[in-house]
Amino acid sequence: MAGDIPIMQTKAGDPGSFARFDLSRVPSPCFVVDEVAIERNLAILADIAERSQARIFLALKAFSMFELAPLVGRYLSGTCASGVHEARLAHDKYHGEVATFCAGYKPADFDSIIACSDHIIFNSPAQKARFLPQIEASGKPVQIGLRINPEHSEGEIAKYDPCAPCSRLGTPVSQLNDAVLAGIDGLHMHTLCEQGFEPLQRTWDAIEQTLSPWLKRLKWINFGGGHHITRADYDREGLVAFIRGIRARYGLDIYLEPGEAVALDAGILVGEILDLPQNGMNLAISDLSATCHMPDVIEAPYRPALLGERAPGTGPVYRIGGPSCLAGDVIGDYTPAVPFQIGSRIAFLDQAHYSMVKTNTFNGVPLPSIAVWNSDSDALRIVKQFGYNDFLERLS
Repeated sequence: MAGDIPIMQTKAGDPGSFARFDLSRVPSPCFVVDEVAIERNLAILADIAERSQARIFLALKAFSMFELAPLVGRYLSGTCASGVHEARLAHDKYHGEVATFCAGYKPADFDSIIACSDHIIFNSPAQKARFLPQIEASGKPVQIGLRINPEHSEGEIAKYDPCAPCSRLGTPVSQLNDAVLAGIDGLHMHTLCEQGFEPLQRTWDAIEQTLSPWLKRLKWINFGGGHHITRADYDREGLVAFIRGIRARYGLDIYLEPGEAVALDAGILVGEILDLPQNGMNLAISDLSATCHMPDVIEAPYRPALLGERAPGTGPVYRIGGPSCLAGDVIGDYTPAVPFQIGSRIAFLDQAHYSMVKTNTFNGVPLPSIAVWNSDSDALRIVKQFGYNDFLERLS
């Protein structure tokens, strides 16, 4: 088709119970999260934790919907944060331990980081040297970690690969020595992105010998996030055996920090068709913006799945875009189950993770409301709605 736009991959998504959800029940735009699906994912993670004796944290950077914090607390051991604001959110709203990692801490924030955190993980030996005396002076018993770069890449997209050449994330394992690891209780690595068990095993195989002189001196190792543990084809038995093996050989506690796995296939983003212009093809202007509501569509890029989408060639194709002035505010080309009309409701699948935490108000585009649905009882509650003040208060 003339004017085709480049899309790297389609992110399939599973409609699950949302296939029977009435999209007109919520304001538009709106994130709708199924608490039953969240609990299903949490139960899988809790089972892994029980059988492997690992401790599993929710990565708030992926899913920080604190309305469901009590539910998360019933299944997981805590949360991991990526800076002072997430650490405060974890401390104030969630249960269990808080592990905080930041590529660069600021002195003005660090007292708050200490107050909110049970684990503080440094990105470099220099950051450790700068802030460790402040932790010791606080008198608070905090576990100290160092993020490492295994220098073994499993990433499929370079800009999402923490082990890409010249990465700023983590201390390269080739730079480790006794002085670097002095005062360190554990090691942290985050090298995966939406991946199965096998890349974790290969990464560990690549670095175990290098780390072995220090492993029995440490208390723990944290394998970070990016583990798609709740995906149906994930090798969960392999993961359990892997964790048990490391615990048996080195006596280490093991931590995992999944984010997306907690909210996988648990939410949709509902929108509305505002206009249907023509320019070489069918265009559809919606109140959903890629740049404001689903920025990974542009950054990754990827093509989110549309609820009720039909196979290409089985009906009219529409290029769906947002209301902003950005020419590239395009979500993708779709064949809906029923041809669009102005006012038609639409929904994109698998939007509970990352989309919600990345929303912005570029162009003054309104933020989506947030709703919780229970697919067993059909109960629905709108937990957050945004307005002009949310836009205004970000400016001056």
